[in-house]
Amino acid sequence: MLIESIKTVDVSTNAAINTKVIDNYSRLSPSFFLLPLLLLLAIFFFLFFNDALQVDQYVLIQQNCFFYINAALSQFPQTIHNITQLGDELVFISFLSVFIFHHSKVWEALLSGSLLSALFSFLLKHFFSVPRPAAVFDHDRFVIIGKVLSGSTSLPSGHSITVFTILTVLLFAYMPSKTFHKIAWSILIIAAGTMLVFSRVGVGAHYPLDVIVGSIIGYVFGLTGILIARKYAVPNWMNGKKVIPFLILVFLIGCILLI
Repeated sequence: MLIESIKTVDVSTNAAINTKVIDNYSRLSPSFFLLPLLLLLAIFFFLFFNDALQVDQYVLIQQNCFFYINAALSQFPQTIHNITQLGDELVFISFLSVFIFHHSKVWEALLSGSLLSALFSFLLKHFFSVPRPAAVFDHDRFVIIGKVLSGSTSLPSGHSITVFTILTVLLFAYMPSKTFHKIAWSILIIAAGTMLVFSRVGVGAHYPLDVIVGSIIGYVFGLTGILIARKYAVPNWMNGKKVIPFLILVFLIGCILLI
């Protein structure tokens, strides 16, 4: 009886959470895309008026800021290295996989947003072809933590896109009702995201604008994933028990990669 009662309470709680998530998602509208678009326009005009739309100038205009942030954050190499691993899509999503059966609407948005963000991240990186810091600056001028990345795939930051795609989905999914709690929750999510994305500058992998642009794009695809999830139902296979071993495997892989 006790076990059955616990199961009943658990099912009721999960149903209530899912209902809350669906209700939160229903409040979103296309107008939420206005702010990120304005921010992207502001960055474009900032680069335009500073004659920094060319790759060389784009790098040069951020040089001092990059060195400053890299020097400040690289004083904690192990911490920064561990933090930046959380921005890896496989690691981040694997830790959220334990909620897949109880918060299906969240996962619909995560899957849709993540697939779109991964595709556009690849396309944008090759379109802009901005060389990474290690390909431009002498390695003794800044700190590199972890693997040396020296390709021409700096803009936008893929880690930043991933982080803010996921955090945007979580931000609106679990948005509290009270105004004070909404503000606190939003600040917490934005602070966590900022810490994660700027760790990419700390490890010497990206320029500041790479992670800022990536974060804005991630927010856009997080919203896109939510709107898609609101319109379409979750695939049936996600609700089946056969997928549990696969989720456990993904979760373990994420843990190993993080370690």
